[in-house]
Parts: sequence; structure tokens; C-alpha cells
Amino acid sequence: MEVVRGLSLAFMPAASLRAYPEQWWDDVLGIAILGDGDAGLVPPAIPTARIATPVLEGPQSMCEIWRTRGPLETGLRGRVRYRCSDTMLFGALEIGEGAVPVGGASRLQHATEAAYREVFGLLDEKGYRALFRAWNYFPGINDEADGSERYRQFNAGRQEAFRAGGRSTTGHVPAACALGTAGGPFTLYFLALREAPVAIENPRQVCAYHYPQQYGPRSPTFARASLALSEAPPVLFVSGTASIVGHRTLHPADVVAQTEESFRNIAAVLAEAGRVAPDGTRFGLRDLSYKVYVRHPADLGAVRAGVREHVGSEAPVVFVQADVCRADLLVEIEASGGHAVEEA
Repeated sequence: MEVVRGLSLAFMPAASLRAYPEQWWDDVLGIAILGDGDAGLVPPAIPTARIATPVLEGPQSMCEIWRTRGPLETGLRGRVRYRCSDTMLFGALEIGEGAVPVGGASRLQHATEAAYREVFGLLDEKGYRALFRAWNYFPGINDEADGSERYRQFNAGRQEAFRAGGRSTTGHVPAACALGTAGGPFTLYFLALREAPVAIENPRQVCAYHYPQQYGPRSPTFARASLALSEAPPVLFVSGTASIVGHRTLHPADVVAQTEESFRNIAAVLAEAGRVAPDGTRFGLRDLSYKVYVRHPADLGAVRAGVREHVGSEAPVVFVQADVCRADLLVEIEASGGHAVEEA
């Protein structure tokens, strides 16, 4: 694999990492290992998120590898391992729910708030105040515990940390996703920028931070997408996208229709991103890289067929098993574009 200048993404089997020489890691910002891969293949200095989302197609473990031009600074602040260039910072941390004090809130809420407080402390200290994209993973996302659904507890902890860190909880918020894993601690990895990105919303959907209280006392704190105009070319992250129109789930129990509706929403987000981007910057469905979360492994064939119908056979796609934030959602799709795509 040749070094690519500017931000780049590669999906590759975890086992293939042993083939790369020591100097190859010089340009790696960070890694997420999906499935049951061995983190021992990654040098200790590299921020690494281990995500218990079983891979549904291909190798049992895949790596999502973000790289950029150097030189890179590496560090550890509290529990956050990070690496950064002049313009962008990648970080990762995990917090076991049993390791946090229990007061009036649930263990998950405490863990979430503690994680984001540590992230914001790092970003303020290093001068990358703009959280660009956040990936959140924890088990039992739809379970009822401590008097409420765990996803709602997560939303409460995240919002508390945003407020405590002086961040907006509406409007200027990052792209994000939150998925339920097969196990493990609360895990967060993220990208941040020195210059604030543009938050993109979907005209087909109510902004997540304006959801009515039927979805919980604290609304989710994320934008439908985030566009970094400070990067050349601009980089777009589309948040986890599902079959929601307005604020309601459409097509319950129909995974084919939910996949189709998800792509209608992604297409609407891309159109909105194109509207606010500089002249000539456009993102098409076939220009993006995708991570597809499937609730039930038996639905993989139907979801794969729907995905390939929209993005073709060449777009990079990884399919993993994960629980989506609403119990009636069967599939969620995230995407990114504007960066280079590397092949193993």
C-alpha cells in the first residue's frame, strides 16, 4: 500500500496488518478494529478502538484505518489515546461501566459523560475544539435498565458533557452514531478539527436534537452529516442513517424497505451538502465509503442486495452485526466521502 497524502480510509482484514513495515505506521492517525481482531498487531502508540460488532461478510475481523500526511504527534491524556496532524486529531478511549461511581444516574450515563468530558478536555488543551465525527458503541442499547432504556441514558450523559464542556447541543453539533455491541465497555472514537465543520441536516427529517420527548427526556446530540470545508478537498461524514422520516420509524419489520428508505435519506443529505459546499463539490452515492449495521444476521442477503443496487460493486462497504438505537430499526448505514480510499 502506498502512502496517500491527505485524509484517507482503508478497510482491510486485521490479519493483514502484520505485512506492513514499521514505517508504514508513521502516517496512521487511528484504527477501529471491527469484530474479534487482535489489537496486538497494532503498535501501542496508535489510537485503537476495539468494537465488538461481528463482521458479517469476509474476514471475521476488519480494520477501519484512517491515515493522513505527517508529521503526526502522538499522546495520551487521561484515558484518551490520540494522534494529530496540523489540522485534525483522532482519539479513542473506552470506559467500563463498572469503573464509574453510581449516584443519581445510571452507570452508562456516568461512563458516557466521563468519556466526553475527557474528550473535550483534550480538544480544548490541544486546540482542536471542533468535534467532527464521533462513533459510540456499548452493549444492550435497547435494554431497559435502571428505570429507562440504555440509549436514553447514553443521550443524557452525552448532553450533560456537551453542556459542561461549553459546546452547543443544537445546530453546531458533530456527525455521530450510537450502536449496540455484542459486549465490551463503552467505547468512543472520534475525529476533531481546528476549524469548525458545517453541520448538515436532512430536509426529510426532524433534527435529532429537536426530537419530541416520546424518544426520551434528552434529545440526541448529533447532526445528520458534517462537512469539513477546511480540508482539501472537503471531507463529508454522514451519520448513522436509518428508515426515519420526520421523527418516526417507517417500514417496521421490513428490512428491504428500511434499506431503501435509508438511502433516500442519505441521498437527501448529499443534496443538502452539495448545496452548501463550494462550487463543483458534489457527493454521489457511488462516491462514498460505507459501514452497514445489520440487526439480524439472517437479513444480510437482503440488505447487501439493496446496498449494492444503490452504490454499485466498487464502493467500499463493510457489513457488521449491531443493534440500532431504536428497537424497530433493522438496519443503519453510515458513510464518508471526499477522502482518499486505499486498497490493501
